[in-house]
Amino acid sequence: MGYIKEPEGVDFVIESTPLTKREAKEISDFIKSRKEEAKAVTKKSSKKA
Repeated sequence: MGYIKEPEGVDFVIESTPLTKREAKEISDFIKSRKEEAKAVTKKSSKKA
């Protein structure tokens, strides 16, 4: 990935709105499930060796 240079006179400012509790929980649950899937794949592939 490359570096994006700001053109003169233009500022790239990003202001995010805060997450709702529901959105934060959904993201947290998704990350947790992906980590569990990764552990399962790692354990499965390491048993083959």
